[in-house]
Amino acid sequence: LWLMVNIFTPAMAGDKLRVVTSTADLASIAAAVGGDQVEVFAIAKGYQDPHFVDAKPSYMIKLQKADLFIQVGLDLEIGWVPLLLDGARNSNILPGGNGFLDASVGVPLLQVPTGDPATLRAQGDIHAAGNPHFWLDPRRGKQVADNIYRALSRLQPEHEARFKANCDDFKRRIDQKTAEWQQRMQPYRGTRIVAFHNSWPYFEEFTGLNIVDFVEPKPGIPPTPKHLVRVIGHMQEQDVRIIIISPYYSKKSSELIASKTGAQLVELATSVEAYPEIRSYFDLFDYNVGKMLEAFATAGIQPTNPSE
Repeated sequence: LWLMVNIFTPAMAGDKLRVVTSTADLASIAAAVGGDQVEVFAIAKGYQDPHFVDAKPSYMIKLQKADLFIQVGLDLEIGWVPLLLDGARNSNILPGGNGFLDASVGVPLLQVPTGDPATLRAQGDIHAAGNPHFWLDPRRGKQVADNIYRALSRLQPEHEARFKANCDDFKRRIDQKTAEWQQRMQPYRGTRIVAFHNSWPYFEEFTGLNIVDFVEPKPGIPPTPKHLVRVIGHMQEQDVRIIIISPYYSKKSSELIASKTGAQLVELATSVEAYPEIRSYFDLFDYNVGKMLEAFATAGIQPTNPSE
């Protein structure tokens, strides 16, 4: 009986919890909250589009051995996570199980659509529960940390105090860095920019930037020549000098627009480990804020809201 209990208990007291996450951002937060009590593996790499990931057998093996699986949710990973969970044959990490966590729970969401689902489908890659890129606002990252703390404590209640202390420390550091990041961006609040894809509403809200147009006519729909002409005209009318894009999208259309308008094309990181210097969730915002400030200077954009 003792042997059987040990075989079928996912993680015994004192053992490290095996945590698998859908993205590197969730992995970074899970590592911060779990500390030395967790081993964390991220499936999607930081330079990959998290909408599209190959459901490799090696990932199923990782999930088969996992104590906790964490996904972004809001259908971001709908094309590959269900396949991996089905192939892993680990009932503990299926939705509803103790080892499953949807990180979006309790997070204030933007762009939650209303109306008929058929109408939404005609609008491109629209997520029915809201825009899923919430991790690009560090303030929302605190809610994710709380969710992870509760999930880890559910699996190892004897370490609840340790997880709580780690979570509180993470949130305190987020508050400190958020004040710094927002102070650096404050002089440029309201600056008009264009984005390739609708990945940035949470970053927009956090920084105070103003995304006035998209290179894609609808999310996930390639731009037509007619649409590109319209965007070029719009940027010229509003003196928009910056286009932002994620590293995994083709730059061809954005480069064309930049060449016609003189705008700066800025490649921002959408996830941790998108570039070698982005090793943590904090590095992600250090990098993106730094890139935006460099772009403002290069484009000759003057502060629109100077600090007192």
